[in-house]
Amino acid sequence: MIYFTSDTHFADPRILRIDRRPFPDMASHDVTLIRYWNEVVGLEDDIWHLGDFMSSRGGDCDQLLSMLNGRKHLIIGNNDPQTTTEARGWTSVQHYHEMTLDDQLLVLCHYPFRTWNKMGKKSLNLHGHSHGRLKPLPRQYDVGVDAQGLRPVSLETLLSVKPPQ
Repeated sequence: MIYFTSDTHFADPRILRIDRRPFPDMASHDVTLIRYWNEVVGLEDDIWHLGDFMSSRGGDCDQLLSMLNGRKHLIIGNNDPQTTTEARGWTSVQHYHEMTLDDQLLVLCHYPFRTWNKMGKKSLNLHGHSHGRLKPLPRQYDVGVDAQGLRPVSLETLLSVKPPQ
């Protein structure tokens, strides 16, 4: 199975203030997000993290990655430091990626696009960055934890929700 997520911001206390996530402290935030991730993603699954994984003050990125299920792919976000992008625990690291899943072209980037490759041919744009605050275009989905109940999400789940208008 393939899953998508974004904007976990592990070990970044700003996220509790900025996004008003329902946690008293970063320790409970991080433990809960790790638990939710592992409840959804299996050891043999692929997960695409669309940026803003963890703070540079969060310690060893590879140690955190080893606690998370799945083969992990990073699409670099604006808050991903070199300690994150160079961690060995990623299967792949890039700024942008296109993939076909279930005969559906997906355009993956941290940032939401106004227009994207093959948009007129029903491709989908999966993104993070906006923390659930941006009104999406048709066939555009925010996969960030703030927009997805703090959990990774499958394409099937995204498409089962009423499409954005």
